[in-house]
Amino acid sequence: MGDMRQAEVDRRDGAAGLLAAMRDGRIGAEELARACLARVEQVEGEVRAWATIDPELVLRQARACDEYRRCGGEPGPLHGLPVGIKDIIDTADLPTELGTPIHAGRRPQRDAVVVTRLRQAGAVIMGKTVTTELATYAPGPTRNPHELSHTPGGSSSGSAAAVAAGMVPLALGTQTNGSVIRPAAFCGVVGFKPSFGLLPRTGVLRQSPVLDQLGVFAARLEDVALLVDALAGCDDGDPATRPQAPLRLHAGWARPLPMPPRFALVRTAYWERADADTREAFDELQTLLGDAVEEVRLPAQFDDAWRWHASIMEADIARHYRHEYERGGGSMSASLRSQIERGRAVAAVDYADAIDRIAAVVAGLEELRSEYDAILTPAAPGTAPAGCGSTGDPGFCTLWTLAGMPALNLPLMHGANGLPLGLQLVGYRGGDARLLACARWLERRVVGEED
Repeated sequence: MGDMRQAEVDRRDGAAGLLAAMRDGRIGAEELARACLARVEQVEGEVRAWATIDPELVLRQARACDEYRRCGGEPGPLHGLPVGIKDIIDTADLPTELGTPIHAGRRPQRDAVVVTRLRQAGAVIMGKTVTTELATYAPGPTRNPHELSHTPGGSSSGSAAAVAAGMVPLALGTQTNGSVIRPAAFCGVVGFKPSFGLLPRTGVLRQSPVLDQLGVFAARLEDVALLVDALAGCDDGDPATRPQAPLRLHAGWARPLPMPPRFALVRTAYWERADADTREAFDELQTLLGDAVEEVRLPAQFDDAWRWHASIMEADIARHYRHEYERGGGSMSASLRSQIERGRAVAAVDYADAIDRIAAVVAGLEELRSEYDAILTPAAPGTAPAGCGSTGDPGFCTLWTLAGMPALNLPLMHGANGLPLGLQLVGYRGGDARLLACARWLERRVVGEED
């Protein structure tokens, strides 16, 4: 393939740069697909990010993109861009095995709605990325591209690692607790979980309808805006979505803000679990931002949010994974069996009470909106832990997932060991465009650029 073609899929170019290269005729969709496949062949043996990848299927899609362009067709917003799909998101032309031998060989009859929208936008479905077992805590085979002996996080392990390793410019994941933001932090890529209800979930493994949310991975901030624009919109099959005007995140993400944003540095009750690297990095960030940031302590009522989240998630897991538990519980991990058994023990009144608390959590956090444009908080306790026997602690994501708030990981910091250290930026429900604009401002401030 040569160094020149490999340079075309360099992560620094990003998806938007690759689109421009294809639009200008500097590279074709097939050439880009071949370059991505060459990178897969080069590093997949160590990273192990893919559950299923069919090179011939990838090339057929890419050739169709090139032919469409040659025939004068109007390219879609993702025309020719390869995208990795987490293996709990249905694809009609590839297996969707949900990270468990219980569903080995499973072949969906139709695409998930988000996959249909990718195809309509002209994307090339690159393959299915590794997920943890039924998108819970038992790891798959994926390793962290930055240090193979460290976890990539989960449950969207393969999607984050595939983007981090330069095998694909874009990927989809899901988050019910911390499954987009945490692996993005550990693998050093941009991870974006939009507001609850923005991305349709029809055709995606149901773990907890109250908490399940889709998210995206990319090398650059601009690229997640591009991808979410193509995916967002109402879906009659998902009652969490609703009719609304197009987001147009990509059109607005780089517009200068009329005035500098203000950030609330929220440490939450989970702060005691932050390691020394994280504490030092956030002290430095607070100094760098000066008057743009103010430390905010949440009221004690928020301290129970982690318990409420666990009650909802585990009760829903027990309900929605009942078939798998009864059919193949013996092949399940001990951690998933324990989650299901704890979920079966959740009292109906406690479950209902926990769900009722979500509105109060959202309302309480909305009170910050009048003074702060976004919330700064860690994405994880520290860098990716050593060992691949777990996916790390999701607790720094739990509160924001419970509240359905949009969240971003920005890969702007590193720990003393040289591994990426997550910086999580959280917005308000429905304020996804504002969150991206604040993220761009923060990114430029940290790297020393000015608007």
